Amino acid sequence: MNSSRRTTLRITGDTPRRRGQDRGRQARDGITRAWQVYEELFATVAAGNARTLDVAALALRTVRATRAWVPELVAEMQGVAEGAGMPFWTIAALNARTEILAEAGAPRTGECSTLVRCGPRTTGGQCWDWHQELADAWHLQTVTGDAQGFAGITEHGILAKIGVNEAGVGVLFNILGHADDAATGVPVHLVARQVLGTAGSFAEAVGMLTGAPVSASTVITVVTADRAASVELAPAGSAVVAPDDRGWLVRTNHFLAPALAAGELRGRREPETYDRHRLLTERVLTHDGGPGTDALDSEATGPETSRLETSRQETSGQEACGRDGSSRDASRREASGPDATDGAARGPDRPDGAALGSDALAPDGPDGAAPGPGRLDPGALVRLLTAHRDDGAEVCCHAPAEGRLGSRWATLATVAVDPAERCLRVHDGGPCSAGPGTWTPLTAPRR
Repeated sequence: MNSSRRTTLRITGDTPRRRGQDRGRQARDGITRAWQVYEELFATVAAGNARTLDVAALALRTVRATRAWVPELVAEMQGVAEGAGMPFWTIAALNARTEILAEAGAPRTGECSTLVRCGPRTTGGQCWDWHQELADAWHLQTVTGDAQGFAGITEHGILAKIGVNEAGVGVLFNILGHADDAATGVPVHLVARQVLGTAGSFAEAVGMLTGAPVSASTVITVVTADRAASVELAPAGSAVVAPDDRGWLVRTNHFLAPALAAGELRGRREPETYDRHRLLTERVLTHDGGPGTDALDSEATGPETSRLETSRQETSGQEACGRDGSSRDASRREASGPDATDGAARGPDRPDGAALGSDALAPDGPDGAAPGPGRLDPGALVRLLTAHRDDGAEVCCHAPAEGRLGSRWATLATVAVDPAERCLRVHDGGPCSAGPGTWTPLTAPRR
């Protein structure tokens, strides 16, 4: 499906419940179809691992954890159920699909790849890979009525996933796997929703993430106009991972923080995540920050898109990539389990990047200067992410023609985010099919 035809929901409401009701009414048919696929997916994956699942009980268990953390998120899901005319537990299960699939023992093949270039104009993006059978089960969205208006993409019935808000706080999303993953805590998709709807700054977003009581693993990369960091979340704790010395963050589907990598589950089981990380790391080393999509897209996408290519937000070298240490230490939690306290994540220097020490969010080069200003615009992002098996790693993922549900993975969307403009662009499909006119721009609305 071409991105120009992808549904955009404009969600409004002055209370969480009313926002949910609006979402449920607009996406009623899509939510029903998505639930039918997920219901089958849960059962298929569980059966393949000789497990049985009580999906309703698991979903409601995550609801209890969410109500204790941010009850407004539960009210919003209740509104979705009312608007869509579906049982509440099914909406809760959709939002907890990562946690329920962890309980089912789901394998993960061809999951997402993320790139961020930090500098005076920090930009980034990712491939979103998921099951081909759910290729029509997602939409674009703008949401107003919370503390921050935001825009992004998400699946039908799920409150949020990838996006950027009106304060210029963006989030990118990669699933990880830890040996302790389960469906007992706050779903990671709801954590992303809370950041997008309420975080007014980089420090607020990182602090919110490191404090979230999750029970399944993910890495949410926070991107603002001049800062970026990946926050790894797991039942064992959390860790903040800095850009490397050149200002790059490369994320696939394994932990980089040593304390959390010790509990790695899916990365060891599925080594392709390391192949993708290695290939992308090699590619960004030679990235020159040269021409991107100015020529590619300015003709085809109109004045709003062209404005993104010509507007610049200048920041001083002292501000670039989070060199202001005043908020760094307050926004980090040790990756050491339930009794974690504030402080830097322990362990040796992380592989492929900066050390997780007291300067974890200050990726200065060897001469003390901030990383260079090369911008990762959509054209550059596409060139870096377009890689298939013959290239050494399947970053751009294509589903086989045959196979059972749960085995047919595809890159469903390619997303580029520009926090300085509070904007993201979405291409419907993998990066290898992106071209003039295929990008849909979305700007975070004012609340």
